[in-house]
Parts: sequence; C-alpha cells; structure tokens
Amino acid sequence: MTQFIQLHALVSYPPSNLNRDDLGRPKTAIMGGAIRLRISSQSLKRAWRTSELFVSALGEHKGIRTKRIGIEIKNALIAQGVEEKNAFEWAALMAACFGKVKTKKDKEGGEPLEIEQLAHIAPEEQRLIDALVTKLATEKRAPEEAELTLLRQKPKAIDIALFGRMLASSPTYNVEAAAQVAHAITVHAVKVDDDYFTAVDDLNKHDATGAAHIGETGFASGVFYLYVCINKTLLCENLQNDSELVNKTLTAFIESMTKISPTGKQNSFASRAYTSYLLAEKGPQQPRSLSVAFLKPVHGNDILDEAIKSLNKQYEHFDNVYGVCADDRKSCLVTTEKSEGSLSEIIGFLTAGEPCSNT
Repeated sequence: MTQFIQLHALVSYPPSNLNRDDLGRPKTAIMGGAIRLRISSQSLKRAWRTSELFVSALGEHKGIRTKRIGIEIKNALIAQGVEEKNAFEWAALMAACFGKVKTKKDKEGGEPLEIEQLAHIAPEEQRLIDALVTKLATEKRAPEEAELTLLRQKPKAIDIALFGRMLASSPTYNVEAAAQVAHAITVHAVKVDDDYFTAVDDLNKHDATGAAHIGETGFASGVFYLYVCINKTLLCENLQNDSELVNKTLTAFIESMTKISPTGKQNSFASRAYTSYLLAEKGPQQPRSLSVAFLKPVHGNDILDEAIKSLNKQYEHFDNVYGVCADDRKSCLVTTEKSEGSLSEIIGFLTAGEPCSNT
C-alpha cells in the first residue's frame, strides 16, 4: 500500500520580493476573492535543491539540470588534447543522448551544442560521460553507437527522485516525481506596495543631494501556507529501495524546506525566515491539502496564531467527515510566545524504521 508523507508549513516573511512576475513585482493569486502573495513551487524547489544545506548533506547523490552538457563535453575533450573540430562533433553525438542538439546559435540566443530543453543529469550518468570523454581522447576516435547509451532508468539521484525528470526525446528515461510541492500562498489578503529608491554617486562631490540612479520595486509581507506531499513508496522505488539514502533524502529535504528561503531580492530585503509552524502527517490515506482553511482570509492581531488554529481545525473537520486522514501526526511550533516540539523530533518521526520495508 502506498505510503504518504504530508507537510503543512506556516512561514512568516517580512517585506520582501521573493518570487517576481514578468514585471518584477511579487507574484500573486486570487483565492477566496482576495489577493494573496504567491511563491511558485518552481522557485521553492530550486531554492531547496541548490541550497548549501541540501548540497552538503547529499551532494554526491545530487544531479545537475542543464542545457549546456554538450558545451561541457566539448571543453572536456579539448582539455584532454582533442582537436576542436573533432571535439565539437563528438560532443554533439554524446549530448544528443539527452535531447536535440543545436548546431548553431539561434535567434533566442541558444549556443551551439546546447540541447533544446533542460535535462536533469544524474551523477552516474555524469560519470559515464566523463569516462567516455577520457576514452575517446585517449584512443583519438569518435564514439561508437554502442557507447552512446549514457542515460539510466531510475538513476540514484536524490533531486531527480524527488522532483522528477522529463526527457521529451527519450521518454523511457523519464522519472515520476515523488514530491509534489504546492505554490505557497498567504493566509490573508495582501496589498503589494512600491519602494521608490535612489542611489548617490560616491564620487559626485558637487551635488551630494542629487541621485545618480532612481528605481522602483514592489514588495509585500505575509504569513504563507505551504503544502508538500511526498509519495514515500515512489521515493523508495526511485532510489532503488536504498533505505539509508531515502532517510538521508527526507532529512535534508525537510531541513531545507523549513529553513531555506527563495533567493529573490535577498540583498535588498534580507527576508530570510524559518518555518514558524510545521505539521507532519504520515500514512496510506489519500493526501489532501489544508489550504481550504484559508479560503476565508485570516484576520486579527495575531495572524500566525489564528492561522495555526484554522489549520488544526481544518484537519479535524476532514477527519470527522472522511475518517482519520493520517495514521499519525506530529507538529512543532515557534512563536514569540512559546515553542513546542522540535524539527529533529519530526524528522525522527518521519524517518523511523526501514522506510522501504513496508511500502
């Protein structure tokens, strides 16, 4: 029976612009008839998987997402003594394993040897690339067709296992994501404000009051609700039923999710925040978000406290109507008034036992 882990987080961000739209303003969404701040799932996932915390914990098992694999292969071949013309041709053949290769610069600015879509390349696939580069350079020859089998099914890469992989030209090697991440939205209505700012030229001694630069940027603040669902059974399958690696992955993911903020405009706002409330659930029951708890915007002097009450009330109502929606739950809380539980307890709760033995 499929086992699920569900994470419900409340995070309070001060004035910030963590995730911008095409006009450079904070992303928003309308929910319950009110405008909310929004942080896209893409922004959140990238911040987590590229964070120092995540990389230091699992760097050797982390893949890389790029369109430039052909360029990297060409440079590696040249560095090992292969003539540039041959390096270009051989690199094009190898890069074609991961997607359609551009042979010349296009109108969109794509460079020769780039592939047309981002490809997530697993560590074991990178090792195969490196080994073949060395072999071709040593033997001074082009790759044979039998050697152009660089892709692997179910690669043992934690970020691919969590967030999936889609290769349009080689769907056999696609990986279904074990983690689903919702767009984070504020639990209350918001208004995006504008910051009008100026910069003074330090070397302008004649007009100290004059502005050398004038700009404007949007910002807002709020308490966000974030929902994540992890199919633990699928995560085990994606990581070849390596229970130790699954638990390391869950630990690094949960720590990153609760501590790492998106990088947008951090130099301007320093809007880094830890999760203030985390509710973790596990069990085989069908997952459900608790976002409906905030369909009616939260009001009051203590929005975080009201949001926590609404969240807990919502899962109780779901349990009353549908039956218990999780085998077990655990939460941690930190506010100016009190702290309860701990992140380490939640991680221990979610990683207890052999994760791949009962899935």
